[in-house]
Amino acid sequence: MWDDKPREECGVFGIFAPGEDVARLTFFGLYALQHRGQESAGIAASDGVRVSLRTGLGLVAQAFAEEDLRDLTGDLAVGHARYSTAGSNRACNAGPILAQSNIGPICVAHNGNLTNALSLRDDLEQRGEVFRTSTDSEVLTRLIATAPGGDIIEKTRRAMARMSGAFSLAILTRDRLLAVRDPLGVRPLCLGRLGEHWVVASESCALMTIGASFEREVEPGEIVEIDADCCRSHAFTGNRRDAMCLFELIYFARPDSLIQGKRLHLVRQRMGAELAQEAPVDADVVVGLPDSATPAAIGYANASGIPYQEALIKNRYIGRTFIQPDQRLRDTGVSLKFNALPEVVMCKRVVLVDDTIVRGTTSRPIVQLLRSAGAAEVHMRVHAPPMMWPCYLGVDLARREDLIAARMSVPEVGEFIGADSIGYLSLDGLLRAIDLPRAGFCTGCLTGNYPVPMQLGLDKLLLERV
Repeated sequence: MWDDKPREECGVFGIFAPGEDVARLTFFGLYALQHRGQESAGIAASDGVRVSLRTGLGLVAQAFAEEDLRDLTGDLAVGHARYSTAGSNRACNAGPILAQSNIGPICVAHNGNLTNALSLRDDLEQRGEVFRTSTDSEVLTRLIATAPGGDIIEKTRRAMARMSGAFSLAILTRDRLLAVRDPLGVRPLCLGRLGEHWVVASESCALMTIGASFEREVEPGEIVEIDADCCRSHAFTGNRRDAMCLFELIYFARPDSLIQGKRLHLVRQRMGAELAQEAPVDADVVVGLPDSATPAAIGYANASGIPYQEALIKNRYIGRTFIQPDQRLRDTGVSLKFNALPEVVMCKRVVLVDDTIVRGTTSRPIVQLLRSAGAAEVHMRVHAPPMMWPCYLGVDLARREDLIAARMSVPEVGEFIGADSIGYLSLDGLLRAIDLPRAGFCTGCLTGNYPVPMQLGLDKLLLERV
């Protein structure tokens, strides 16, 4: 596995903008959220009478042709960029998911993971529902569609009462748009304004891309209803317990996004500065693994006084490919994605900053790449604590036995990847950098303490087999 990183499940986008080309704006919003999912994309639009849906495999630019966008007419739209965690990468699993209900068509774009999806699906099947996908997104869509109620708010509230896990949703009906966030607030979701119109997005960077202003984040447990008249908030009546994923701030979200009032580029610089205090080393140059670790590497350099330089050049067009490399590239597959600059690291003691080590299968060849380029020493520094547990709330993360930090001590990890030394940022140091209370975050993959019962995560694994 050349890109040994945890993968986020999805990005969602929605807009209610009469008179605007809502499909094209959604396309560009998804483009800005491409980092959250690269396997498939879809857009649904409504003209008040008919809901149109187009989905396709691949990146956003590959999933849609110009004629697709021309056919998606209306005043409101929702979009989805997907990476599969529950349900394999098949065309039928592409979102958004459309279902019929007693109030008309309902289309849902979902980011997150239901931890009780299998039991909900079994119940729905016993009631006569026929499923076309193997995703938890279809489970929650059909749960909303079949829930009692004469309007979308009542149906959504009743469905939320039965759902466990993570779900940030953009929901489209014929005449309104909903933004819904689970009571844990695991995945981000925000509101923006485009002139007089309202926009919903997983991250604020998507708002910036289409020229919309950031208004606020959707609160955990909140339902925001947008129609032709206004934007109104509905509180969920269930229990709220904030448990946002820490890795949104460490790695997943784009550095130009705002989360909980924090610009992530600056937050990640502070992570690097804390790391320099906790794990100092005598060295000549600080190098960040592009692109996600660059802000932390800059922070490490500023705090330590060691110069920062770019020494690893990333091939930004490698993407995902179905073409297998030959044996030479398979043996040194990281070279497809990175090249090292010998002039920067030759005979230097290098601090290599990264955001996480999952299996170690990328870190090891990166360390070797720097040594091959002439580095005298390579000291690995990670601006997050060791990942020791799986995630059941919307992240494609290895089984516990595959996580290197669950099987090895920190020095053993350093020895495995071939580093001269290794240091991780502590959880306390991470929270100091974020400057927000620990109680507001999920630390499951770091501590094994989940905001929902751990055994419910088995539904995520079993759903793949449906």
